[in-house]
Amino acid sequence: MKKQNAVVPEAALDAYLLHRHGMVRVEPGAGPDEPLPWSAQGLVALEADLVRRGHVLTAPLRAALGRLRPLDLAAAGTRLLRGIDAMLGADRSHTPLFRRFPEGVPSHAHADYSALVRGYLLCQASQICLVCERDSLEAGIGALAPCAHLLCGDCYLELVENGGDLHCPLCRTPLDRKRRLSNDTRAARNAARELRAGRQLKPLRQARPEDVGLLAATGLAALLARQTPLSPQDREDLALLLHHAPDDPAGWLPAEIPVRETRATVLAALLHRDREAARPLLAAHLTTATDVLRLIWAWSGAEPDLLPETARTLRLRNLPRPLRRELLAVLDAFPVGTLAEDLRRHREPWLRAGELLHPYEHRARFPYAAAAFAVVRQSDLDLHGLGPLLREAPAPLRVSETPGGHTRLTVETFAARVERALGQGDLPAAVRLLAGRPGELVRRLHHLLRVHAAWLPGEPQPAELAEALPGALRAVAPGPLLGAYGRLRAPREYGERRLYFPRGRVASAHARADRGTPVPAALSAPVCALIEAELLRRAGRSAHGPERYEVAVLDAALADLVVPFAERASAKTLVAVPRGSVQRIPDGQRLRLFLHWTQRPHQRVDLDLSVAFYDEEWQFVGLCDYTRLVTGPRAAVHSGDYTSAPPPHGATEFVDLDLPALGEAGARYAVVVVFSYNDIPFEDLTDAFAGFMALTPSEAARQRKSGFHPKGVRQRLDLAGDARICVPMIVDLQRRDYTWTDLNAGAGSGFHNLDRHHARIGSLAADVLTHFAPGSRATLWDLACATAAAGSDEVLVRDRTGRGLDVYRRGADEPVSAFAERLRARHESDRRTELPPDDTARLIAERLDGARAFAALVHADIPAPAQARGTLYRLYPGPTDAAPDTLERITAGEWTARFAPNG
Repeated sequence: MKKQNAVVPEAALDAYLLHRHGMVRVEPGAGPDEPLPWSAQGLVALEADLVRRGHVLTAPLRAALGRLRPLDLAAAGTRLLRGIDAMLGADRSHTPLFRRFPEGVPSHAHADYSALVRGYLLCQASQICLVCERDSLEAGIGALAPCAHLLCGDCYLELVENGGDLHCPLCRTPLDRKRRLSNDTRAARNAARELRAGRQLKPLRQARPEDVGLLAATGLAALLARQTPLSPQDREDLALLLHHAPDDPAGWLPAEIPVRETRATVLAALLHRDREAARPLLAAHLTTATDVLRLIWAWSGAEPDLLPETARTLRLRNLPRPLRRELLAVLDAFPVGTLAEDLRRHREPWLRAGELLHPYEHRARFPYAAAAFAVVRQSDLDLHGLGPLLREAPAPLRVSETPGGHTRLTVETFAARVERALGQGDLPAAVRLLAGRPGELVRRLHHLLRVHAAWLPGEPQPAELAEALPGALRAVAPGPLLGAYGRLRAPREYGERRLYFPRGRVASAHARADRGTPVPAALSAPVCALIEAELLRRAGRSAHGPERYEVAVLDAALADLVVPFAERASAKTLVAVPRGSVQRIPDGQRLRLFLHWTQRPHQRVDLDLSVAFYDEEWQFVGLCDYTRLVTGPRAAVHSGDYTSAPPPHGATEFVDLDLPALGEAGARYAVVVVFSYNDIPFEDLTDAFAGFMALTPSEAARQRKSGFHPKGVRQRLDLAGDARICVPMIVDLQRRDYTWTDLNAGAGSGFHNLDRHHARIGSLAADVLTHFAPGSRATLWDLACATAAAGSDEVLVRDRTGRGLDVYRRGADEPVSAFAERLRARHESDRRTELPPDDTARLIAERLDGARAFAALVHADIPAPAQARGTLYRLYPGPTDAAPDTLERITAGEWTARFAPNG
């Protein structure tokens, strides 16, 4: 079969490179190799537009753009600006209903660019050099006069030593011989006042053709090796990278793809590309019957998550006969008892899949597959010629005769056998069953210990569990392992409110009072110690290459970031903050919330941006929505209620929050809510997203045509799925931080508003904060301590203020577990220094320079070392991103996946 001509827009690849790597492709133009003089003015205008968005062009990228003819440069610049705006949500029209909410364009592009660049330097001196693409540790960064391009002292000295006429190495503008740097003008000081202290420009680099291929191959390998389910953004990236993968999968397809949904997606893509070449791969990669079902779902163009809502609406695509026989052969090779049980687990989807597979048509060739479908369909064995074969059915199958004289197969599921044992208080029998399925054993750890505490209070951990647990912990995936750790590590009380996250396409949650027996510390503490030891073991074995890290650098604020979970239901966001994580609101800033949506033609959708306010005891004290546009003494101000959002521009609503004024009015918590007033689910919209900007008071007060400030955007999330109420975040006005929730609350049909639902929303918000209270969940700090202690003998920990730096060194005879405990508890550091944040960052950068290092940062504000190897995790971008490619970048999901079972 010939490869299908599936077309993936090149814009998708450009968006991937920009979002993931900060790189830009430039198609070779028809111009000469040298920059074109008549493109210079266009480049200056482009630079001015980019710096307004917080980005600058590095020298190779600027040179590549300068070689384009003016029309090509205009097209390339427009694509680049649209790509950046799409990430921020600034590519839509944002016009408040009340034009003076809440109560300008520079005339010259070069003057605007120059003032903004100098403003950035006044806020943060450690900007990036646009030539060598690093922050010099000794010679500061300055803006050249008169062009204002950023250059470090080393590059400037090299320029001077070359002699001749001094020209800017980027734009070739003659430099002022009397002064190297641009002056600190009033315009620069005004620009600095509009920028947050410490704000840095994000460099954009050129993506050469060889870079694109390497990045695509590396990104695809990382997604296929991931041990945890992919987020929506990761799934989009996977589809894009599969399109650009080589035709022969033998060169890049790994022998095992750990996540089964990912495996089904890849196999379906290969079958669509070249069916004959992909069919031989099926037997090796489809290891359970459910894998086959997932493949059928992916083949039909659906997410292979097997969710009930998908099963009800999905139209299955017909299977060619060769592929049908191949899948039946895979099913027939499984033990018939296990096969029947797997089919029973997803009965309705398998009934639909059976209509495509026609199992009874091939019963002579694949009898066990036909028998398993007979169990699901409760068919008469004799009717299909299966009776003689299965008169003596293997366990757990049983042959029974119905009153009508029919012969049927039944199966007792694994879950039913476990629940029967637990219901009888027979914990040893339940453990013996679960020992064969390590994932199930670890997921049920809390339940098992609770049953033991209820039936045998005061007794130590049962011998069967103590014997089976170490082996199960070694074999289980990181998700269940870290979930059990978070559940057992904190003390629990009788009747506590327990939060549940049902499996689904969007993140929803519900809570109830837990009346079960609390697990005593005597039972949970030994299990937590075993899990901590297992994390250390995995961290030590997962180091890449034979070398250990020479140094590890950690941010103490990683304790505020929850280990990612349920990523398949997470929303697409600008910054990948894990659900339940807490982040600080910058001091002195106001929050401007925004909601944008566009409805389909001939449709009316009324979304409402609302904020509910609660006191210390979660008593409702007020709201700001379309029914109350102003709260208190302008402590919260709504921009006005749009009741429809027709294309092409849609509609935008804003809410400004003056955090100090709200606190003075008696509010402790602010819960942000998006309602669908006329009950239209978010998935029916052309697009819909919400987020917030952090603004200075002058920015918030300045009147503009749009209330949207792209450079102020701190977070945005897409509204998606069959949901009508979204709670993106909860703001703690007293602590000046917010908990990122990314949750959807259920609602019945009918109109919705905050006044009607405030009690329910407040109860959910209180349960969320309790669920994610410090110490109650596994965090990235736990992963960081395990990674650093197992992989390095020297660990640098930067405190939350950025001023304090603790140095931990492992003693000659100190066990790794004791070293890890010192790090986790922040006890007994070997040395502590207190310096201004910039000096602390430079000190860390000096230690990283030339070393093989592991760095886990919340803000990548450490100057990029000229030479560094190892691994880098960071939540927010910054100068550290300019480090050489030898410092591997990982996401939180990829970091968690490195704690996969490894022997």
